[in-house]
Amino acid sequence: MGELFECVLFTASLAKYADPVSDLLDKWGTFRSRLFRESCVFHKGSYVKDLSFLGRDLNKVIIIDNSPASYVFQPDNAVPVASWFDDMSDTELLDLIPFFEKLSKVDDIYDVLRQQRTLS
Repeated sequence: MGELFECVLFTASLAKYADPVSDLLDKWGTFRSRLFRESCVFHKGSYVKDLSFLGRDLNKVIIIDNSPASYVFQPDNAVPVASWFDDMSDTELLDLIPFFEKLSKVDDIYDVLRQQRTLS
């Protein structure tokens, strides 16, 4: 996906934990930036990833997350996914590749995301 998008890791985890894990997972340097809990907004008991903090045109920004509380400020930008624990046969992100490829070709992600929600 790094060839199609500017990928940013945005996690509610603390940097001291998430940075070393990210180093292990992102061997190819796909993530152009990493944002941690310090970049989140504490709102109603949850750490929210405010996408406006990215300084990007939000009609070109998606958030892939398993927690609706994480994207409560911009729910229309969300691609919800199930939580992953240890199912090595899980292919959810791989299954989403054609959808992400479609998103990479549009100027405004909102129409495509709305269509996807009506199909789900």
